[in-house]
Amino acid sequence: MINCTNIRIDDTHLHVELEDGRILSTPLDWYPVLKAASETEYLNYKLIARGTMIEWPALDLHLDIEEMFKIEHKEEAA
Repeated sequence: MINCTNIRIDDTHLHVELEDGRILSTPLDWYPVLKAASETEYLNYKLIARGTMIEWPALDLHLDIEEMFKIEHKEEAA
């Protein structure tokens, strides 16, 4: 099981700090809702499912950390 301990967001990436010390960085372009969010909105997150998922309640966004390890990312139609 891959567990998250903290997240950080900069201008281009979502950085997920893992319990084992690794940091997983993925482009914000993969998450349009998160990219468009205000700082207040993206800082308001919760670790759920024993740290295996990240939830932004105000954005109705849930990310499964194991899914973030997938090499290929498919764009979703709007």
